[in-house]
Amino acid sequence: MNWIAWRMLIGNPAKYLGIVLGVAFASLLIAQQASIFCGLMLLTTSQIQDVQGVSIWVMDANVQFIDDLKPMSENDLYRVRGVQGVDWAVRFYKGLARARLDDGNYQQVILLGLDDSTLVGAPRKILAGSLSDLLQPDAIIMDDAGYKQLWPKDKTYQIGRVFEMNDRRGVLVGVCEASRTFQTFPIVYTRYSQATLFAPSERKVMSFILAQGEPGLSSEEVCRRIHEQTGLGAHTREKFMSMTLWYFMEKTGIPVNFFITVLLGFIVGTAIAGQTFYLFTVENLKQFGALKAMGASNIRIMGMVLFQAIQVGLIGYGLGIGTAAWFGYKMQGASKLAFYMWWPVPLGTAVAVLVMILLTSLVCVRKALVVDPAIVFKG
Repeated sequence: MNWIAWRMLIGNPAKYLGIVLGVAFASLLIAQQASIFCGLMLLTTSQIQDVQGVSIWVMDANVQFIDDLKPMSENDLYRVRGVQGVDWAVRFYKGLARARLDDGNYQQVILLGLDDSTLVGAPRKILAGSLSDLLQPDAIIMDDAGYKQLWPKDKTYQIGRVFEMNDRRGVLVGVCEASRTFQTFPIVYTRYSQATLFAPSERKVMSFILAQGEPGLSSEEVCRRIHEQTGLGAHTREKFMSMTLWYFMEKTGIPVNFFITVLLGFIVGTAIAGQTFYLFTVENLKQFGALKAMGASNIRIMGMVLFQAIQVGLIGYGLGIGTAAWFGYKMQGASKLAFYMWWPVPLGTAVAVLVMILLTSLVCVRKALVVDPAIVFKG
């Protein structure tokens, strides 16, 4: 009977293609928009991910996410170092600075200040120059995307370029690879002592304390001790990433906008597939009536309709997911599209398609079940 159902399904190629394309379009739109949303949210945590070799971030207790900067005093660093279970702790500066280029233009940059002696948090991949050059006076390292943004005409990296920040001279000694950020500003790395000069003068300048627990102690336990003894906020790297993600999801309209687009894709796909599938069922009422006249039960007829819907759903889902993945792969290399197909995306799309075909088949199966077998003998 499944073979008969399949032959009925492909008997009208135009309607069959219309049903498949309706499901494929819905799958494509849902998966694509959900993946772009995941990629956009991932950008908010990129600078936490780039700081490798650190499991604990210490900050003011009221900090909500990575860009919610509330400076701490130097005494806080020594208090953290004095907590039992802390192996080491270093300064880390993060802020925005305004760079004045040699042509007189200004550009906002993300300024990161690394501990002078250890350079903890330094970029892992240096494309030009050397990380050790950062120890030179006025030295800075810029990310590759930022360099191309500021000097798009350069065919090769021009090490030694000079520009000003806070009326102080900065010398480019290297170019590195860094993850894209939510703000898309150029990223400038320098030593902590140098960053305090590039940044506007404040009484407190230390943004974060990067720490590591002693071997044998979990990061969660060390965070608990730091918070209890100092009153500062102490979070594991994963917890801080989660805090940042949830802040942007709760405080911005990004999730709502993407949800509306996904919902529209689901509704449009259901409408197209449902209408076409319904017309297909109506046109095949005589075939269903003939089967009932030959003794096919309602359960068998229902199984045939569900089989047809599942076949259409599987093919449409595969085409939609495949096209979305191909689109993301191609566009990531050719543009600045934020695209990340996290594993819940194809799973959630599959659930949406399943609901879509079930709703569609429920409408169609009712029409097939109430058909009168005598329709076969009518003109």
